[in-house]
Amino acid sequence: MNRRELLKSAAGLAGAAAMSRRGWAGEVETYAELIALEGRLARDPRRPQFHLLPKRNWMNDPNGPVYWDGRYHMFFQYNPQAAVWGDMHWGHAMSEDMVHWEHLPVALAPTPGGPDAAGCFSGSAVIDQGVVTVMYTGVVKAPESEATIRDGANSLRESQCLATATGMNLTAWKKVPQAVIPAPPPGIKVAGFRDPSPWKSGDWWYVAVGSGVLGKGGRVLLYRSKDLRNWEYLHFVASGPGSGKQTANPVGDGEMWECPDLFPLDGKHVLIYSSMGQVHWQTGVLDEAAMKFHPEKAGVLDYGAYYAAKTQTDKHGRRIVWGWIPERRPEAEYSAAGWACMMSLPRVLRLRPDGDLSIEVDEAVHQLRLDEQRLAPGQDANMNLNRFLISRATGELSGRFARGGKPFAVQLMGRLASGELNEPLVKIAYDPARPGEVLADGKAIPIAGPHTQALEIHIYVDGSVAEVMLQGTAAYTKRFYYAGDVAPDVWVKVDGPEGTVRDLRVWQLEPISPDRLTS
Repeated sequence: MNRRELLKSAAGLAGAAAMSRRGWAGEVETYAELIALEGRLARDPRRPQFHLLPKRNWMNDPNGPVYWDGRYHMFFQYNPQAAVWGDMHWGHAMSEDMVHWEHLPVALAPTPGGPDAAGCFSGSAVIDQGVVTVMYTGVVKAPESEATIRDGANSLRESQCLATATGMNLTAWKKVPQAVIPAPPPGIKVAGFRDPSPWKSGDWWYVAVGSGVLGKGGRVLLYRSKDLRNWEYLHFVASGPGSGKQTANPVGDGEMWECPDLFPLDGKHVLIYSSMGQVHWQTGVLDEAAMKFHPEKAGVLDYGAYYAAKTQTDKHGRRIVWGWIPERRPEAEYSAAGWACMMSLPRVLRLRPDGDLSIEVDEAVHQLRLDEQRLAPGQDANMNLNRFLISRATGELSGRFARGGKPFAVQLMGRLASGELNEPLVKIAYDPARPGEVLADGKAIPIAGPHTQALEIHIYVDGSVAEVMLQGTAAYTKRFYYAGDVAPDVWVKVDGPEGTVRDLRVWQLEPISPDRLTS
């Protein structure tokens, strides 16, 4: 489900709110109900053991990740009332290493009568004169003539808002009472107006805002300011055509680019944005005199269940990207489960000499490794890998596989102790007739680099998700589900000629929480 398809009818949202006092809501009737709720969540094997998510209820986009005062802060779209989209707040968690997290109180909540009365949507964090400041999209109900989101059932106006941190660990916030960018530029029939991403260059602050022009395609609007409060519209800093396919939601056909992020990387600039169900990237040159971005190469950041990506710099100055991992099961199932969605693992972005992006999970995650299993040098185990086991779907695999003249496939197989499940959770296949790509569960994914190099596959498996890194240049995130109260054990299967497996290592990964609820 696209994050904007959460815009249900008013009656539907009212019904969800009415039901939220019972079951898996933020509110419960008794202490006994709370204990029962947390017990069920703690026993749910589909909840991840080393990914960030709130204790309960719904989360989506990463918002304003920032390194501040020796700690990493992650904000995210959060519904405190239920495990479905709605009532958007900013959840908040803090970490010293981007792996182990401490949940903190909600950072931003809608203000009745304010420019965010109907929800605090996505945004970014910057440090202005030593103060952490967030710029985000607020929404209010509005007549259709004034709306920037209109889907036949909802009519919402978006504006860009500002808040500053005033407490220790960024736990207290002061909002600027009025929107700092109250409306889109006049004369443009926008297909959305949200997700501000500011940065500073010289004496000026600039902000990229996700948008689009109906019937023409996605756009990134550019503004500038001296103080983050008074903004001047400049022009489109980047743009592109839509898909030509008409959908009910302009994000679905490329006429709206969400979550733009424009940043320098290794001597070039990178633009990422979310549209048509995927996170897209472009590398190229930002003409800082004209403030226009000129793309040179383009691609997709992740070919699976991954959306609304947002970047930050870490304490070493590296560019880290986070993404929202949505559900891929019916809403009724995750609503009943009491939790929905998670944050991706931190991924490091670098620019390759050929202009492509390289992407890999940050090595900080490796501190969780336990019980390494490794293929002995020279040992060919193509047909005998079931001893390479990841217990209860909580572990990591790293392997190199020879790309010769014959096809091969690497599969992660799931098996319950009862033997009820024995099927592929993830399948990566290579065909030498198509050397520039691999098939991930049948989906073609381009991979960079010489075709003579061994194929590198790195997979992190966690409860009901697998994050797959391919050759360090492509990613594929997979959600998988199963019945029962026990997660499957995962083993490795390779179908291919002798000598396919060059190197193979498997680890259990230590949970970051004793009960899946706290971290």
